[in-house]
Amino acid sequence: MTVSDRVPRSLYPFEGHRIDIGGHAYHYLDEGSGEPLVMLHGNPTWSFYYRDLVKALRDRHRTLVPDHIGCGLSDKPSDAEYRYTLCQRVDDLELFLDKVDAGDGLTLILHDWGGMIGMAYAIRHPERVKRLVLMNTAAFHLPEVMKLPAALWSVRNTRLGAYCVQRFNLFCRGASWLCTVKRLPKEVRDAYCAPYETFDDRLATLRFVQDIPLAPGDPAYDTVSVVEAGLERFRETPILLLWGLKDFVFGEPVLEIFERHWPHAEVHRFPQAGHYVLEDARHEIPGLIRSFVADHPLS
Repeated sequence: MTVSDRVPRSLYPFEGHRIDIGGHAYHYLDEGSGEPLVMLHGNPTWSFYYRDLVKALRDRHRTLVPDHIGCGLSDKPSDAEYRYTLCQRVDDLELFLDKVDAGDGLTLILHDWGGMIGMAYAIRHPERVKRLVLMNTAAFHLPEVMKLPAALWSVRNTRLGAYCVQRFNLFCRGASWLCTVKRLPKEVRDAYCAPYETFDDRLATLRFVQDIPLAPGDPAYDTVSVVEAGLERFRETPILLLWGLKDFVFGEPVLEIFERHWPHAEVHRFPQAGHYVLEDARHEIPGLIRSFVADHPLS
């Protein structure tokens, strides 16, 4: 049984596409037509996270939603076949957007690790990025007063934590329970975890955590430094910040850092939403994004 067979068509009614990225099949959704909206997921989610947003926006926009290598319906190569690093993720995105002729006038819609990947791409190509929508993510080094949660620290730094992620799928299963305020239906929780059925399938979910940069010398540290230094370039770019305040990692202190960088941003706080803000605020967010895009037409 394939991943697609385990995810109900009623939840994910899309015909996916695949292209070659570095010798690996890179899965993505390409729904609708018009101005491109590029949606980037984080860890341990996949394009499934954006399913309702695609349905709501594809009538007026081209919605492009890739699965990062190792995630969702994309190939899941070994360490010997793929570099599971932030820099590689940005290279993949760059090649993907060129191959699908996304053009200019991009609106990036970013969540979790998708925020760092997307903002690193935006720093490389600021002329192509016309709007930004960020949800519970970061694009800078976390301040010293904020500590990595113990569960993430264990996965990142201990063999036991890493083993539990790959052996028992604890990261994906735990996130499907803990990253929302409203309990997700079982079929939705199962769909989130469907691509990560085996030990080898879960490598990317582990490597994302291990790639969290905490100190100089970590592989992603310099890339994050470049992104953070470049945030001021977007002080005139239309920006929408949509934030679940019951997020135990990217909570309100992280949102406030974005607000200091981008005081012009439109901000919506959701006090009763968690890290998977698009699940908890699923009825409010599509309309907010539609209005934001309409209020900021491309010049």
